Amino acid sequence: MLNGERLREGRIAQNLTQEDMAKKLGITRQAYGNYESGKRDVDSQTLVNLVKILNVSVDYLLGLSTIKTLEHNLQTEIIEIQDWTDKEKELAKLIISNWRKINS
Repeated sequence: MLNGERLREGRIAQNLTQEDMAKKLGITRQAYGNYESGKRDVDSQTLVNLVKILNVSVDYLLGLSTIKTLEHNLQTEIIEIQDWTDKEKELAKLIISNWRKINS
């Protein structure tokens, strides 16, 4: 189910009103307000549209992740990899190489 609080926060972060969101989605302001309040859940196409409008991940809007965007997730992973030792990096390369061979 959609996390209404995250939906509201995303809307505000984009400087949009409920009316603005409703227009972008092609629905009434009341229908949109029901999404934020949790009175109504979204269909899959509306969820995709919300993700695009708010520039957040589906997992974030559904409350399954605290990471807002894939870009943020990748940046976090890159920072963590930079802290790896040379031995850890070589092992990771070997694992990836073997995985590619198996899956090609």
